[in-house]
Amino acid sequence: MQEELFTRETLAQIKLTPGDNRIYRQVKEIWDNVAKPLDGLGRFEEFIAGIGAVTGSSEIDIRKKAVITMCADNGIVEEGVSQSGQEVTRLVAVSMGKKESSVGKMAACAGADVIPVDIGINSDERIPGVRDCKVRKGTRNFLKEPAMTEAETLEAVSVGILLCRECRDSGYRLLGTGEMGIGNTTTGSAVTAALTGCDAQTVTGRGAGLSDAGLKRKREVVAQALEKYPVHSMDALQILSALGGLDIAGMAGVCIGGAIYHIPVVLDGVISMAAALAAERMVPGVREYLIPSHMSREPAAEKIAAELGLHPVIDAGLALGEGTGAVMMFQLLDTAIALYQSRTTFDKIELEQYQRH
Repeated sequence: MQEELFTRETLAQIKLTPGDNRIYRQVKEIWDNVAKPLDGLGRFEEFIAGIGAVTGSSEIDIRKKAVITMCADNGIVEEGVSQSGQEVTRLVAVSMGKKESSVGKMAACAGADVIPVDIGINSDERIPGVRDCKVRKGTRNFLKEPAMTEAETLEAVSVGILLCRECRDSGYRLLGTGEMGIGNTTTGSAVTAALTGCDAQTVTGRGAGLSDAGLKRKREVVAQALEKYPVHSMDALQILSALGGLDIAGMAGVCIGGAIYHIPVVLDGVISMAAALAAERMVPGVREYLIPSHMSREPAAEKIAAELGLHPVIDAGLALGEGTGAVMMFQLLDTAIALYQSRTTFDKIELEQYQRH
């Protein structure tokens, strides 16, 4: 990947090209001609029209797709916010490199690739099958000092943007976001609270299964962080630097890169949704290029969905991470596109077409 770092100034200068409304309407007209009730596939018809609008064609082709899974450690685990140690991040990343983790197995079933990325694992090891884009070996403990410097945050964002460009050049037409990092539901909750103005209680959940005592401690840590930093006067980049993770910053970059290079991006759960909200705040208009997948059982998910105006269609209490929810959404989109591409019209089955009133 060619080295190129975005700065605060270059991010501010990004001007996104809106989706083509003409193509959107064209796709909707094609849907209306398919032999089914009008809007019979509900929001999936909107998703497919949106993909056409941002890619600039009514001939929808998302056969080549991948999940970019950002792996990073978080210094805040020092505060007892997780039942697992940081070593788990590296172990799961090793499994990803072998295509043996949950997302690898599910992506193989969906006909998608997985691109695992070491953007901040707390290890010197170069993991086979995992892209080495390490910014630093994990973030700092944000109760003691900002998690990242602004330069480190921008480097992580740049990694995500440039991976999107690389994927575009390699022929990928749909991307998903994923993450792996012990402690990242704490960083995600803190970032969400700071960006939305919610309190720690409202947005902080159990993550990977904390006990009542563990949840209480986690909420205390997020509340203390919101008091430590002047979040109400900080912009999204400052919030991401103070409270975020390298994985969240990298996924924010994927969201921005998707918008720059006109590749739709399917979000995973609450961590990637927090990244998407940060991306939209840094580069307004990014949300038009994003497709939600599932409503995480973490309480922050609903708040972020409302802020972005992106409401997930899978509501199954998922909390697996890695990009697995995005992979499940890939398959649903493929199913909808199969009907869209079939062009089974009312004329073919000798029925009168439904009319809009």
